[in-house]
Amino acid sequence: MPLQLAPAIERYFAAEHTDDPAALARCFAPDATIRDEGHIIEGLAAIAAWKAATKAKYQHTTEPLDAAEQDGRTIVTAKVTGNFPGSPVNLAFAFGLLGGKIVSLEIG
Repeated sequence: MPLQLAPAIERYFAAEHTDDPAALARCFAPDATIRDEGHIIEGLAAIAAWKAATKAKYQHTTEPLDAAEQDGRTIVTAKVTGNFPGSPVNLAFAFGLLGGKIVSLEIG
């Protein structure tokens, strides 16, 4: 059965399969933050740059496997496959949503 995800999260994973960092950034609110690999990325320009850099470094793909609501966030477990040790791995993507946009994302 396909996962039922909020539209903003659906758009995020669809944009992950493109080479368009701006498409991914449009899923986020203007003041959104991302926590990934020990870094905090803030704002749309920084999010687009982060997307371009991580795609170039890891040449990764993501496949959502499961989703659950926890503490007001949507936690999506996704299989991430790419050019990094231990690939593929299942990672948790914790999305905070507001007004149809992603306001926070923590990947770990």
